[in-house]
Amino acid sequence: MKTKAVRLYGKNDLRLEEFELPPIKDDEILAHIVSDSLCMSSYKAAVQGPEHKRVPKDIDKRPVIIGHEFCGEILEVGKKWSPKFKPGQKFTVQPALNYRGTLAAPGYSFQYIGGDATYIVIPNEVMEMNCLLPYNGEAYFYGSLSEPMSCIVGAFHASYHTTQGSYVHHMGIAEGANMAMLGAAGPMGLGAVDYAIHGPRKPRFLVVTDIDDARLARAAQIITVEEAAKNGVELKYVNTAGIENVDKYLLDLTGGKGYSDVFVFAPVKPVVELADRILGKDGCLNFFAGPTNPAFSAEFNFYNVHYSSTHVVGTSGGNTDDMIESLQLMEKGLINPAAMITHVGGLNCVAETTLNLPKIPGGKKLIYTNIDMELTAIADFKEKGKTDPLFAKLAEIIENNNGLWCAEAEKYLLENAKPIK
Repeated sequence: MKTKAVRLYGKNDLRLEEFELPPIKDDEILAHIVSDSLCMSSYKAAVQGPEHKRVPKDIDKRPVIIGHEFCGEILEVGKKWSPKFKPGQKFTVQPALNYRGTLAAPGYSFQYIGGDATYIVIPNEVMEMNCLLPYNGEAYFYGSLSEPMSCIVGAFHASYHTTQGSYVHHMGIAEGANMAMLGAAGPMGLGAVDYAIHGPRKPRFLVVTDIDDARLARAAQIITVEEAAKNGVELKYVNTAGIENVDKYLLDLTGGKGYSDVFVFAPVKPVVELADRILGKDGCLNFFAGPTNPAFSAEFNFYNVHYSSTHVVGTSGGNTDDMIESLQLMEKGLINPAAMITHVGGLNCVAETTLNLPKIPGGKKLIYTNIDMELTAIADFKEKGKTDPLFAKLAEIIENNNGLWCAEAEKYLLENAKPIK
């Protein structure tokens, strides 16, 4: 079977090509990809090429398909896996296989599997590691978002707390306590707010900060104070830009007790240090912001570490259990990470978009691999709709869905967009 895919040949060398997939073996699965959301990790792999730890050294001769946040449908199942998987099943993949201690992962290391393709061959390693995950939701894009959402779930699970006089660590955020999310009005921050309100462990009080009124207003429109209250959480959005003494203001919101959990969503030294200063007793600072500078550092109060049991954790992704939890919450309609998506495009725009990801503002760039469409900001749909009926209809659907990408928009796009050639 022929596939169209974006393959990595070397540093900054991404090519959209059509080529023949080999027949599947008894321990492999043939699948059709529908959606893939682009990740900054793919940008790093593309610019580093064979110097990246997950990318093979010989990609100039054996190029790899990029993309690891994908969702699709199983077409054919090899004999070994036919009892467990069936044609017609929707699926997604946990890319962090950890197969026999290697870093090999779909989207970085394999010739025939990656998210930015029309058809792929799923190798035995994926199934052996229980990383081929059935998805039972309606819209494919939610399956693509399960990987970034799992990073949020994993971060919540990685936080921990202790009881005085005991060395036991109680994993997870402190239930029914005070929580702060700093610099959190962006796409990933909104995903975390959604999970904090609708997930299994909830804070009693949650303050979300940013320095942009427009972002905060949009956040409050997507996840309302009223919705949080229905779930037992007092939610407050705060613009810290105009506050003279931010420490005092945030601490006063807790009656001076401080916060049991503080998540940092921006790799900015003053923000990290603010998080440290507002921690309460046994407070956990969760650094959810991957810096690009390997020398990034900030001051941390070790007096409080010693006498108040404050501590810091950080994670760089979710595991398979986190991804399964994300899928289940989305299938049940308990969380809606659609707020992460700010742009939509087709397979034709993947190479250019991936290589320019740091320069493109907004959140997740969602790709539908079977269509030809330039990367377009959802905010620009209405303007483009003045001359293009496809975007006019998409803009109407989005407007009726609180400005968010949705299953109806996906269905309309897949039925009416220009096919990739």
